Amino acid sequence: MTLANSEAAGQPRVGLFATCLVDLFRPSVGFASAKLLQQAGCEVHVPVAQTCCGQPAYNTGDRADTREIAEQVIEAFEEFDFVVAPSGSCASMLKKHYPGLFKGDAKWEERAQRFSDKCHELISFLTDVMMVRDTGAALEAKVTYHDSCSGLRELGIKQQPRKLLGNVDGVKMHEMKDSDVCCGFGGTFCVKYSDVSNAIVTKKVDNIDASGAELLLAGDLGCLMNMAGKLKRQGSDVEVRHVAEVLAGMTSQPPIAGSGK
Repeated sequence: MTLANSEAAGQPRVGLFATCLVDLFRPSVGFASAKLLQQAGCEVHVPVAQTCCGQPAYNTGDRADTREIAEQVIEAFEEFDFVVAPSGSCASMLKKHYPGLFKGDAKWEERAQRFSDKCHELISFLTDVMMVRDTGAALEAKVTYHDSCSGLRELGIKQQPRKLLGNVDGVKMHEMKDSDVCCGFGGTFCVKYSDVSNAIVTKKVDNIDASGAELLLAGDLGCLMNMAGKLKRQGSDVEVRHVAEVLAGMTSQPPIAGSGK
């Protein structure tokens, strides 16, 4: 599936890895991502054969199924110049962990490394590769930003979203305390260790509320859904969105876990 006119010379061909959570729970993030990539001058493709990145299986020790999933992902995306995901967690899986699955395999090792070398998280791709500085968006809001664990620690994503948000007309940043501390989601961690996860997210939402922000943003939908759920259960008025929705100017639909106003 192609979302851009392929006639323009020199356009990088980008395969958009939509991610499971975006596909199932928040498709607007996928559309916002495609819009941002097109605005940056990319020819955007969304392979219909894509599935999960394999991280849930990988994190539970199931390397055999993870490798089978990885092979399918590589085959679906390797024709593109870049592979971009609106998730630091999924992008990190593709970029940092795929090569190790095929180490020592004469058929797949080099192929997996070539694939991983062209994988990027959406916001860092826009700022660091496509050199985007302003997406042309506008939104009157007091905003705070959560740094997701995988994006921050494995991909070095911290200043990139803040740079773009700093050029969104009307946005005022209210940094929360411990913005780089885990929200408690951790994929299967929140299921296996629910009490610990709840204690972590409780501290996180306390910091969100204390920031004075009215809108929470992040680059990982899993983290956002976890924090949005806790904020709602505690009766907070803070709304929650994926950063791509704000940067693309696509904030008309209700926030995550919210009914809108």
